This record gives sequence, C-alpha cells and structure tokens, in this order.
Amino acid sequence: MRLRFLAGDVWVGLRRNLSMAVSVVLVTMVSLYLLGLGLLAQRQADAMKGYWYDRVQVSVFLCSRGSLQPNCGGLPVTEDQKATIKAQLDEMKPLVKQVFFESEAEAFQRFSEQFKNSPLAGNISVGDIPSSYRVQLSDPTRYEIVASAFENAPGVASVQDQEKVLKKFFTVINYVTLFAVIVAGLMVLCSTLLMATTIRQAAFSRRREIGIMRLVGASNFAIRTPFIVEVLIAALAGAGLAVGLLWATVHFIFYRYLTNIVLNQALISAQDVWAITPYLLGGVVVLAVVTATVTLWRYLRV
Repeated sequence: MRLRFLAGDVWVGLRRNLSMAVSVVLVTMVSLYLLGLGLLAQRQADAMKGYWYDRVQVSVFLCSRGSLQPNCGGLPVTEDQKATIKAQLDEMKPLVKQVFFESEAEAFQRFSEQFKNSPLAGNISVGDIPSSYRVQLSDPTRYEIVASAFENAPGVASVQDQEKVLKKFFTVINYVTLFAVIVAGLMVLCSTLLMATTIRQAAFSRRREIGIMRLVGASNFAIRTPFIVEVLIAALAGAGLAVGLLWATVHFIFYRYLTNIVLNQALISAQDVWAITPYLLGGVVVLAVVTATVTLWRYLRV
C-alpha cells in the first residue's frame, strides 16, 4: 500500500468521525493522566522513603520530674543513669551511627520553632518535653534492638521510633496510589470500549468503499490498516496531552510551589515524568493496536 493513499484514507476517516476521534483523544488523555499520577505518586513515595529513612531517629526519652512511667517513679534521671545509657549506646556501634543529647531547654526551643504558628506553642513550657538521646541508626529496620535494650531501663521513660510514624504515612500514600491506579484502570477500559465503538462506526460509514476494495482484490492488510492508524493517531494524541498535563502538574505544583513551602525535601521532578513517558506511550500503542485488531477481526471479516 502506498503511503500517500494510506494517509488519504486516514485523513478521510478522521474527518468523517471527528467527534468520535476527539472523544478517544479526551478519554485516553484522562485515563493516562490518572495512571501517570498514580505512577508519579509511587515514585514520590519511594523518593521520600529514601530521604526520610536516611534521617530516621530513635528517641530515648529520659525520666523527668513527675514522670508517670513505673520505672521513673516521678523522679528525674540521674547523671549516673545518663552516663550508663550513653555508654550502652556507644557499645552498639556500628548499628548506632550517631547519638545526640537534647536537653529539656533544647527540646522546648525546637518545638517552639517547628510549631511557632500553632496554638500548641503557647501551651508548652520548658520541662513539658523531656530530655532525650536522639539515636540515628545505620539500619533503621533494626529499631527493635535498641528498643529492647532500653525499654523500662533505669532513667528511661520511653523509646520512640520515627519509622513507625513514617510507615503509617507511606501506607496512606500507597493506598492513594492504588486508588488512582484503579480509577485509571476503569478509564482505560472506557477508552478501550470507545476505541472499539469508533472503529465499528468508521467501518460502517465506509462500507461502500470497503466493498469496492474487496471486489478489486485488496488484501486484509490494505483494508484494515487505515482503521488501525486512525485509532493509533487519536490514542497517541491523547497520550501526548496526558504527558503534557503531567509535566505541567509536576513543574508548576511541585517544582514552583511545593519547593517554596517544603524546603530540603525529596520531591519528584520533570525527569520523573520523562521516565514514565515511554511506558505510557508504549502501553497506549499496544492498547490501540490490539483493540483495533480484535474489533476489526470481529466486525470486519474480509
């Protein structure tokens, strides 16, 4: 088949079924945009995991005056107990990467800076937040070793692991990602059905031309190729628009907006959009070709 004749047939088909072609473009755009958001959300979660897990700390909170924990007895930690806890932490190297001591005054100052715009700041005074040892682990997943060593130890009020809080946060992100992917899957199904309907309508509107091509001995490939190319063009146009929307979302919302609010965070960038683009384009090509081939095999037997 000559390329010029193929291009002419495709142009005629798109012009005759312009409204259906535009519908395929829009539905494909929405479905791939949602799918892309799901993939980007997962990449964002992975980036944040790597960022935060490198900074995960185990906080060994020490007894303060009036502590209600049984092993504190309402008494503050003694200097000997502090020295014993510090020595035990030093013995846990290389699991324990770094140890920082935070006094009650330093804890209050840090809280005041982090929550300076919150009503909670006015309700906290020096001594309400106990002193603690901030322990950074070389392997955050081995938190239980530190916890078991210091739980209910003399002078220790409690042991808190930031990883448990982060796990809940990332679990929520994973559920949001899953929801976005499920919605995207439904939209892809709608796009597939719309592609099939478009092909059937196009074949019906050109039934006379198809009959003439049969009489002159045109091959199955020659008859079916224009329909496949039409759907492929519409699907790729929708995919291109979806990639453009994803780039705009990342560039304007993440790069220009969120980076000004959340400083020093691991946020996705336009590079992540280009990383998933081949999968989106490849997927839509396979979807369009398979849908068109199956539909033509069922409704355009030659």
